[in-house]
Amino acid sequence: MEPVVRIPSPDAAPLVQRLLRTAEPQPSPANPDDVHRIAAEFIQLAAEKHTTPTSELPAVVDVLARTLLAVGEVDLTDVDAVRLGPQDYARRLRGAVPGADRGLSPDAAWFHDALLVNVCLHVLDHFIGRSPHIQQHMPERASRIRQLVDLNDTEAAARRPERSQQDADFEARYAEEVVRQHGWLTIVGVDFPNAPDRWLLEDTYLSLEAEESTGDGSGGGQRTVLLADRALEGHERVLLRGVAGSGKTTLVQWLAVATAREGTRVPFVLPVRRFAREGFPAPDDFLRAVRHPLADQAPEGWVVRTLLAGRALLLVDGIDEAPEATRGELRDRLRRLLRVFSGNGCLVTSRPSAVADGWLAEERLAEEGFAELSLAPMSRDQVTRFVRDWHTAAMGDDNCREQRDRDELKEYEQRLLHSVRIYRELRQLATNPLMCGLICALNRDRSGSLPHGRKELYEAALEMLLQRRDPERDVLYADDVRLQQEPRERLLQKLAHAMLEDGVSELPRKRAVAILESALPAIPAARAAGDGEKIFGHLLHRTGLLREQAGLTVDFVHRTFQDYLAAKEIVARGRLRDLVDHAHQPEWEEVIRMAAAHARPEECGDFLERLLSAAPALRRPQVNHRRLMAAACLDHVTELDPSVRRLVHDRTKNLVRPTSELGARSLGWVGPIVLELLPDPEQVPSDQQALLLALTATRVEDDAAIDYLARLRGRSSLAVRTELARPWRHFDTERYAREIIAHLDPDGVYFPVSDTAELAALRHLGGRPRVQVAGVIPVTDLMDGLDRDRLTHLWLNAESTDPDMSWLSLFPNLRVLRVNPRLPRVRNVPEGVTITA
Repeated sequence: MEPVVRIPSPDAAPLVQRLLRTAEPQPSPANPDDVHRIAAEFIQLAAEKHTTPTSELPAVVDVLARTLLAVGEVDLTDVDAVRLGPQDYARRLRGAVPGADRGLSPDAAWFHDALLVNVCLHVLDHFIGRSPHIQQHMPERASRIRQLVDLNDTEAAARRPERSQQDADFEARYAEEVVRQHGWLTIVGVDFPNAPDRWLLEDTYLSLEAEESTGDGSGGGQRTVLLADRALEGHERVLLRGVAGSGKTTLVQWLAVATAREGTRVPFVLPVRRFAREGFPAPDDFLRAVRHPLADQAPEGWVVRTLLAGRALLLVDGIDEAPEATRGELRDRLRRLLRVFSGNGCLVTSRPSAVADGWLAEERLAEEGFAELSLAPMSRDQVTRFVRDWHTAAMGDDNCREQRDRDELKEYEQRLLHSVRIYRELRQLATNPLMCGLICALNRDRSGSLPHGRKELYEAALEMLLQRRDPERDVLYADDVRLQQEPRERLLQKLAHAMLEDGVSELPRKRAVAILESALPAIPAARAAGDGEKIFGHLLHRTGLLREQAGLTVDFVHRTFQDYLAAKEIVARGRLRDLVDHAHQPEWEEVIRMAAAHARPEECGDFLERLLSAAPALRRPQVNHRRLMAAACLDHVTELDPSVRRLVHDRTKNLVRPTSELGARSLGWVGPIVLELLPDPEQVPSDQQALLLALTATRVEDDAAIDYLARLRGRSSLAVRTELARPWRHFDTERYAREIIAHLDPDGVYFPVSDTAELAALRHLGGRPRVQVAGVIPVTDLMDGLDRDRLTHLWLNAESTDPDMSWLSLFPNLRVLRVNPRLPRVRNVPEGVTITA
């Protein structure tokens, strides 16, 4: 006989609903005849899946019916029952009908008791589902019951036969739907009327790089560079961090489509914003939770069976879009799911500041084995390719019918490539696909006249999308709503602010309409144009900033627009002070910076002073975070009382004395202002202190850091020299090469090259004996760019375009080839070259 009797929840739940009158607050069973029929159905389901005492089944039905009738007789509330748990609750029910099983054989009595425990588990799960009180006040007990249901479903599914033809047929339809849903990419800004607003993902996808930290004993650490879309080839589970707009969601789309087409795994795209409030869904609820169009057509238990076979790829996109208070619960639920269903792939994406290192593998749970990677900023080569691909796509729209239009667009492309190379502000902004798309669109829209700075960039983008796009393209009658930029922007601000206050990234459609309806009386131009429903449709279809999901919810096309508009609304309401209470929360950083940029000088000064003030309720790290936020805001403020600026300096200067490598690296987010607060590097006596300063300054990623780092270039420490050589991809290539790289003692240092610009700059300096390939560079470029006589050590720390190493025979003095063990094996290494890991 099977050791445990289990009925999966999809089969048990309907019977439990019939058993209980769910409208009443207390458990109350149906009449005896109905209960007897329900007991018989439970027995039938159990008999289909377990070895049963067949001759005694009618008697077992009678006993089970009598026991289930006790649900309404025992003096227990829903809360009491859940607190007992399934085993003890089953004992209470048996105790209410003593001797009911006296006529059963030992095997039949055991079967009844085991089945009763399983039925009680599903009854308790039903109690939890209908009681917000239990969910709110007994979260641990509710979570434990839900975990037991998951385990129950898993073990029940394990007894089912191999994949049926029904499962195989549905999986084929599901794969087609994945490609249909996710196989298209919208390029920001190229969404002109009467022209395609999306392109095939395979034609426009840009393969980005991801970095994984690896210690090398030198103190500075190194990074393995992988193609982000191949990260799961070497890791079963990955936590991928990336700033807003860095391409996380596009990567999820690419992996989903590629996996669906390959057919070896089944991708489940799970945007966290779809279920952030409800909690991580149970497997059988995956499709419903994300409102998948095939959710109602999936065979019962199909997702569980797919997970059980280890064939699923979970793509959990945007864990940072869950409210901070529920984020830990989502993580715990995901951990449990991955422990129950081992062997499945999983990618979780997040903004960098939303989750700490080791967030998915804390304490004793390291068996989850999540590799932690970060999307790297786009290299100069990648920016060039993106700009060219963007303009190629733009040439296909209806605004480029004439040859002169295409010639003009080609001129804009060349002008932009030149501007991005020589202007520091643009170079700093053009580090991710979202910003690159905005810059391309604005460059075209403004005939090559580009704004500098993040705030100015978004202001220009909103002007383009909300004011100029339709009139300048003679789209005047798409609907009968006539609104200028100001009322449109005000209304969008209301939606963004509501999302911020609710801690969500999307709103139910009805709520969005209600928000607009309540705002209309104060905006006469909008009120005259129509009601909330009509204005909602106008903003959705004519601004290019909103998108609707399955007619149920609405969100912004990108979170950065939401943050920017929410910040502007806070300032407009005169509620800047309210942000002080959130300044220690990493997910509010962008809103706070943009709010400071929008605020009037006196208002901003008061806000910064409040950020610097004491906060007894906060822990010391949170107080320090608030003060560093004040320093970070200075980089976005145009006008400010000098006394406030001095106060910020005074209150933060002692916070930027890093004592650990982790602390030193984390200071870089503050921005260029941190360079004014760091101590004089030439006055620091120890090499360890100098290394900490270098770790901070190299992460500021502003050319102002070059002047600071130049004062460390004479240090003899290998760790310091390695750190100074590491980050030049974040700075102007020629200047960093001239002022830093050229002055570093090359002894023992691997000089990294991440793109062809750095490769050319290093060759211009005469090459170096040790070179680290830290970016995906074609072999032909490496053959031309590396110094053939000087190269003695080559370190492949990024995926090669070709594992065939026979080309290294061109380098007669090469003695050592260092290959990161996480990368694919190389072959045809010339004789005499030693391979090390």
